Amino acid sequence: MRSDWKRDELQVFIDEQKATRPGFAEGYGEGYRNFRIGVMLKQARLNTGMSQVEVAERLKTNKSAISRIENHAEDVKLSTLVNYCEALGKKLDLLIH
Repeated sequence: MRSDWKRDELQVFIDEQKATRPGFAEGYGEGYRNFRIGVMLKQARLNTGMSQVEVAERLKTNKSAISRIENHAEDVKLSTLVNYCEALGKKLDLLIH
């Protein structure tokens, strides 16, 4: 299964939801940004070869806290993002356009 096929299917679903559910479009942009942050964090962790447990140990927390950060990034503090990235041996850069 090609990854672009999955993306195409997701886009079809999103377009259908925007067309048929009032209010879906208003919250979509913010929700997508939050989702994308979590996906980026998880991908960065996977690229380093680290598990959630290993990141948790470096941050002196537990695996469920790391899972929450990756899956519910809508309410994560900037300092938490910085610490998470440092635990991966990476640096967080912010860009404002």
